[in-house]
Amino acid sequence: METRYTELFKRALQASRKLAQLPAARINQMLLSLADAAENAAEQILIENKKDIDRMDPADPKYDRLKLTGKRIEAIANDIRNVAALPSPLGRILSQETLQNGLRIKKLSVPFGVIGIIYEARPNVTFDVFSLCIKSGNAVVLKGGSDADCSNKAIVSVIKSVLNTYGIDENSLVLLPPDREATTALLHARGYVDLIIPRGSQALIDYVRENAIIPVIETGAGICHTYFDSDGDREVGRKVIHNAKTRRVSVCNALDCLIIHHSRLSDLPYLVGLMKDNKVVIFADPEAFQALEGHYPAKLLRPAVPESFGTEFLDYKMAVKTVSSLEEALDHIALYSSKHSEAIISDNRETTSRFLLAVDAAAVYSNASTAFTDGGQFGLGAEIGISTQKLHARGPMALQEITTYKWIVEGEGQVRE
Repeated sequence: METRYTELFKRALQASRKLAQLPAARINQMLLSLADAAENAAEQILIENKKDIDRMDPADPKYDRLKLTGKRIEAIANDIRNVAALPSPLGRILSQETLQNGLRIKKLSVPFGVIGIIYEARPNVTFDVFSLCIKSGNAVVLKGGSDADCSNKAIVSVIKSVLNTYGIDENSLVLLPPDREATTALLHARGYVDLIIPRGSQALIDYVRENAIIPVIETGAGICHTYFDSDGDREVGRKVIHNAKTRRVSVCNALDCLIIHHSRLSDLPYLVGLMKDNKVVIFADPEAFQALEGHYPAKLLRPAVPESFGTEFLDYKMAVKTVSSLEEALDHIALYSSKHSEAIISDNRETTSRFLLAVDAAAVYSNASTAFTDGGQFGLGAEIGISTQKLHARGPMALQEITTYKWIVEGEGQVRE
């Protein structure tokens, strides 16, 4: 169905055909210039970002993701430089062979074409996604939320200025209005957009999956657990649990539920002791509540209710579940996990091995913080999202994950009998 957005989608499609033919060196130079331009435009971007954050309640879990600072823009610029330094994902020969009939056949990495991104209050995504898409030869259609509209417009203006400087079609990047009609148009842009990637809440991901008529890769929602085993090291546990929960609470790799073996309940006050300073509210099951009562601030300690488990808090809040065995811990994770990131703290190799093999998640850790689930931390450069599904890509999605492939077949006149 034709909509008022169809012309924008057509332009993106036309731009994508040109991108695949651009020399990698030219793209890299453009990205380096964009990183400099982002830092030079930081003051104006922050002015526009302030308009957005002034409209949001600081208590809203999305507030931290929405807020930009000079330091964050500097980090974004460095991520863009990291992407420029990475090898091109295009033109990689994934496999090749010569058949008995003499045909030379190879599988070659190529762009998807046009990628649509639907995201909420995360203006950094605008820079990150563009740099990854342009490096991989893809045009990108962005549909940001109204919460970040001023920020996104300012960032897109900077990007398009640099594209024009390098003579690259500015329709390689399209920013749609932040309204529901634009979302519907993008989800139905079959023939123009090759792939949709939602980044945001579970509600957003569910809506996109249920309404899109083009392929979707689910990313973003993270209900993350850490299991402290009977053989866990309490110093490692104290450090890892605190980092996973408090490093940055508004991101998808933050810890939501600590699972603890009942034999280690006496260590629970020590394991969560650092969280007092961060005013983390703990929702504890009866056994954990009893272990913490009198050892953790009463105003921050609450009895767990059924809704405490399976919740992505995106806030200074955490649930605690007591189990009597590894099997019980695995069952709890299987019931509530979003298949994002899960961890075990244990010095028992057999237990650890069983956990790593049994847990169904994109990233599974032993004795380390789930905060590491990130494209940059995995050495991939900036990421386009964390895929929690199993088809095509899983875990941090970077350059290689936003390419597909085609078969190249070369012959000398062969015909099929």
